[in-house]
Amino acid sequence: MRPLEGIRVLTLESFGAGPYGTMALADLGAEVIKIENRATGGDASRGVGPHMLGDGDSQYYQTFNLGKKSVALDLKSPEGRAAFEELVKTADAVANNMRGDQPEKLGVDYATLSKIKPDIVCLHISAYGRDNPRKAWPGYDYLMQAEAGLMAMTGEPDAPPTRLGLSMIDFMTGITGALGLVSSILAAKRTGKGCDVDTCLFDVALHQMSYPATWYMNEGTAPVRLPRGSHPSNVPVQTVPTADGWLYLMCMTQKFWLNLTAAMERPDLAADPRFATMDARRTNRAALSDILDEVFQTRTTEDWMSRLAGILPAAPVYDVPRAFANPWLDTVGMTQTAAHPEKADLKVLSSPLKIDGKRAVATPGNALGADTEAVLSAAGVDTAAIKTAAE
Repeated sequence: MRPLEGIRVLTLESFGAGPYGTMALADLGAEVIKIENRATGGDASRGVGPHMLGDGDSQYYQTFNLGKKSVALDLKSPEGRAAFEELVKTADAVANNMRGDQPEKLGVDYATLSKIKPDIVCLHISAYGRDNPRKAWPGYDYLMQAEAGLMAMTGEPDAPPTRLGLSMIDFMTGITGALGLVSSILAAKRTGKGCDVDTCLFDVALHQMSYPATWYMNEGTAPVRLPRGSHPSNVPVQTVPTADGWLYLMCMTQKFWLNLTAAMERPDLAADPRFATMDARRTNRAALSDILDEVFQTRTTEDWMSRLAGILPAAPVYDVPRAFANPWLDTVGMTQTAAHPEKADLKVLSSPLKIDGKRAVATPGNALGADTEAVLSAAGVDTAAIKTAAE
C-alpha cells in the first residue's frame, strides 16, 4: 500500500534538503517530477563526484533522488513556462529549495500559481525564509549548525566547535517541509484552496536545540560540552572504552543503572551513596566515569554486548565499514539494490518507513529529461512545443 499514490508533486530542487524531503514522498507513493534546466545540467548534485554513474548522474545524486522522474524545462523561456503551467494544472503541489527571494521572481509561489490552479500547494525550503531581510542570502546546513548553537554543543570540552558528521539540518528541513506539504494537500482537498508552505534551514536548526533552548530561555542555563558525549542530566549516559573498542551506555532510568551494576558484577556501586541516585551520579560523574573505564576495559565490545543486550540500552560504537558489516542491516532490510543503467547492482539505503510491514522498493531516479515527452504529452502539450520547451 502506497499512501500517497495519486499525488503529483513538481519539484525545482538541488542538493540535499528539498530532494531528501521529496524522496520521502516518492517512497510513500507520490509521483515526484523534477523540473530541470538541461542548459545548466539540471540538479547540481548530478555532477557531484567522485563516484559517477555516467554523464549527468552520480551516486550522490541517487542518494537523494530515488524514485523520481525528470522533465527538462527552461522556466525562463516562454515555451518552457507555458509547458510548466500546463503541468501545474495536473499537480497537487510544487516544491522548491531555492534562495528565499527566488520563488516570487520565478513565479512558483501561491500568489502566482493559484491563478492557474487554486488548490495548488507551494512548498518553499530556503536558507533563512522568504519574509525577512535575509531572504536573498544563500545558505547551507553547516552554517546553520554554526549560528544556531549546535556546533558549540558538539565535541569534547577541550576541542574546537564541531559540526555534526552529516548534514542533518538539511535532512530534518526536508522532512519538515514534506510534512507541511502533505498536511496542506489534505487541507486543499477539503477546502479547494491551496497555500504557501515555508520552512528554512535556520528555523529547523534552531528548533533542534529543543530542551537546552527551553532551559536557557527560562532559567538562563547555557549548555556546556561534556566529555564522552554525555547527557547533561542523566548519568551514566556516555561512551566507555572496552578491551577492543567503545560502547555507548544509556542509563536513562534508575532501573537501567541497577541492571548495569548487576551486569558489571559490581553490587557495591549500587550501594555506594555517591552513585545511589541520578542526582548523586551527576554530582560524581567524573569518579563514576573512571570506575566504568576500568571495568569495561576488561572485556571486548562483543562480550559486553552479550551481557547487556535487552537489559540495558547500549550499542557498540562502529566506524562506517563496521556499521555496514553489521548483520542487523540485512535482518531489518535497511539496504537494497537498485538496478541503475550504469550500475546494475547499485546499493542504496532503504526507506526508514514501513507501510503494512513493507518498505518501498527502491528504483533509481531517472536521467535528466528522461520523462519530458511522456509527462508533457499526457498534460496536453503538443510535440513541437515539447521540443522547444525542453531546449
